[in-house]
Amino acid sequence: MVNHQVVETIKNEIVKQLGMVPVGVSNRHVHLSQPDFEVLFGEGKSLTKMKDLKQPGQYAAEETVTLEGPRGVIKKVRVLGPLRKTTQIELSVSDSFKLGINIPVRESGKLEGSAAIKLVGPKGEVMLGEGAIAAYRHIHMPLDYAEEKAFHDGQIVSAEFDGIRSVIFKNVMIRVSDKYALEMHLDVEEANAAGIVNGDLLRILK
Repeated sequence: MVNHQVVETIKNEIVKQLGMVPVGVSNRHVHLSQPDFEVLFGEGKSLTKMKDLKQPGQYAAEETVTLEGPRGVIKKVRVLGPLRKTTQIELSVSDSFKLGINIPVRESGKLEGSAAIKLVGPKGEVMLGEGAIAAYRHIHMPLDYAEEKAFHDGQIVSAEFDGIRSVIFKNVMIRVSDKYALEMHLDVEEANAAGIVNGDLLRILK
């Protein structure tokens, strides 16, 4: 009988030794603040966990919202938990075309001057003056891995994918924390262009 935990441990050690990083492909999603969540879903409500994500403590919720822009609507956009201090919407460039908004490429949390957007939930609506972005490609890196490989928080590196549509992604930001699991996040357009799927491995290039 295969011990999946042992297999995963061995895989992680191989990845570590080779300087590789597994990919998590990120589709459009929403992070909500407590006040905005209550407007959209009702006071006294709480997020309902659907499934855990790879990053510790992060999860996809059952709740979804509708996004409205000047030229279009996108329904059933997944909310991720837990709730945050500030509402943030992460979209692909194609999503922004459909909505009719101009989203900047930004690091998470850097929302000043980002795109305005309306969120519609089952109980109410929230009109944000800013908050919609395309996520700056990044690597979540555990502190011990960063120390061993001599990486630091905020460092910009490249990452190489050796597939049939091989590519080197430049301008990849490293984010270091003892709360992170090793994972590189690409949005769905970046991944599709290179034929990358969840779990594929990329080599980090300094």
